[in-house]
Amino acid sequence: KVQSTEASNAIEGIVTTNTRIRQLVAEKTTPRNRDEQEIAGYRDVLNLIHENFDAIPITQNYILQLHKIFYSHMNNPMAGRTKNVQNYISATYPDGHVDTLFTPLASYETPEALDRICEEYNRVIGNMEVEPLIVITVFIHDFLCIHPFNDGNGRMSRLLTTLLLYRSGFYVGKYISLEAKIAKNKDLYYDVLRQAQIGWHEGTENVVPFIKYLLEIILSACKDFADRFALVETKLPALETVRRATMEKVGRFTKQDIRELCPSLSISSIEGALRKLVAAGELKREGVGKNICYYRLK
Repeated sequence: KVQSTEASNAIEGIVTTNTRIRQLVAEKTTPRNRDEQEIAGYRDVLNLIHENFDAIPITQNYILQLHKIFYSHMNNPMAGRTKNVQNYISATYPDGHVDTLFTPLASYETPEALDRICEEYNRVIGNMEVEPLIVITVFIHDFLCIHPFNDGNGRMSRLLTTLLLYRSGFYVGKYISLEAKIAKNKDLYYDVLRQAQIGWHEGTENVVPFIKYLLEIILSACKDFADRFALVETKLPALETVRRATMEKVGRFTKQDIRELCPSLSISSIEGALRKLVAAGELKREGVGKNICYYRLK
């Protein structure tokens, strides 16, 4: 939950310190500023989905309720309401420049369009006409093309992705953060979205690039989960478990990378094992503080 909450908000430039985000996700503190209010709201919706996904139908009303919860920690008059102004899908890059990628539907067209994609999704899923993963991806693509809210569309789309996957029996997002995988290559996310949105208003769009992208994210998460499960199943000593995890990594990696592969080990056990592997000459350690990384020597 920490990774998903942190990554999905970071994609939109909403950040706080690692310590603060862990405290917020664990509900051990209250938000101090707008960014933390939005992070707390994301946490609340994600928790609701984790615990009650089977009781959240895919309708406009429920999507609006999730959006209202999302903004429940701040005074946002548009929380739980569709947009009242024209908005744009844009990408902000590290050098600060912003690209407009797509112009979504006008505000007056939004409620009807949101109803329509929910009805179509429920019809196709109910009739089992198409593989659910394809239906989910097409729904998310249409949701992003409509861009129904003044703010929070990207994060809502990722929350809805998790909800739809859970409702169709795909639970990998409980164990591996899909949001973190998207955040690792944000530029690719924007590129495939831009490709798939060309011609959407005219009904001539090619959604295949976006389908392939999201399926690859899900497949990668499934592979990561299989790797973690294999390490847990072996029930090896911490040193050997960490050693095997380091062998799964190519190039430089961090303590957090190993922690993701060894969910059964405490952070102190991982740190101890890494120190022993460095002392044994199997690993090389570089950097200081938060910038520490490792790579295999043999």
